[in-house]
Amino acid sequence: MTSPIRKRTHQDIAAHRIPASQALSVERAPIYGLLDNIRSMYNVGSIFRTSDGALLKKLFLCGYTPSPPRKEIHKTSLGAAETVPWEYCKDPLDAIQQARSQGASICVLEQTDQSVPYHSIRPSAFPVCLVVGNELTGVSPAVIRAADSAIEIPMFGSKQSLNVAVAYGIALFELVRIWDQR
Repeated sequence: MTSPIRKRTHQDIAAHRIPASQALSVERAPIYGLLDNIRSMYNVGSIFRTSDGALLKKLFLCGYTPSPPRKEIHKTSLGAAETVPWEYCKDPLDAIQQARSQGASICVLEQTDQSVPYHSIRPSAFPVCLVVGNELTGVSPAVIRAADSAIEIPMFGSKQSLNVAVAYGIALFELVRIWDQR
């Protein structure tokens, strides 16, 4: 008979993690994130925490997306704003230009006439910049026009979309999985 499952302690888990003091100097996945006019500081904090977990290369906060330091961001990021490289760019097209200068293709997470399922990205798309948009209006038309591709998460219920931080997490970790399988 096998032994019962045991929850790992915080110390067990922490022993296998990058110390926060070294987080900004480690090699990161060739994935950028771009937040296009996100309203909620809690969503921004959640996206920072997810970005830390995925070892994202850099996060761009654009438009009226709130940026650290803010207690509401810190509450949900649990300090990830200090462990994820990030930059504020008023104009998301400037952030797109920066990501492209690093060789990244621009991929919006949005329902468009050319969207493909989020798991369809190929390793040849890397480096990639994953763009998510406003909680109500999605990715702005100018950013969609500047994109190289669009992905979407299939919805099977009555709702047409997920919370932006949840959708970002699903798509980001799928990109990490694809990158790791190359």
